[in-house]
Amino acid sequence: MKVAFATDDGSRVNAHFGQSPMFAVYNVTRAGAELVELRRLSAVPNQDEAGKIDSRLDSVGDCTLIFIMQIGASAAARVTRRKIMPVKVPPGSPIQEQLKRLVEMLQGKPPMWLAKVLRAEEAEKNEGGDADGTHG
Repeated sequence: MKVAFATDDGSRVNAHFGQSPMFAVYNVTRAGAELVELRRLSAVPNQDEAGKIDSRLDSVGDCTLIFIMQIGASAAARVTRRKIMPVKVPPGSPIQEQLKRLVEMLQGKPPMWLAKVLRAEEAEKNEGGDADGTHG
């Protein structure tokens, strides 16, 4: 599964969803985690809140989880509607630490919230649904 981290330095979860200048995207499996890419967002002058949320949703639309420091209620609702689970972590949490914990959860018995996310992801694959989630 692909997992995104809201970051301004590529190594720590240290950004609010709506203000994050980039997302570090990793592919995470039971075997480990591998960086896919750092997705930098272009600064758009005078962009309204909805536009900021839209650009960030477009950037992480192929991810299953997004680790953030904070997220507003309306953004959280829009993220979950896109079938992306927001995960709040303490400010400055090292991405490598979060990845290690996630891999350990996948190797063991995942907590209920993660098991539910994994089942939904599997069901979408089996239905032949659009993995990029662009329709709708």
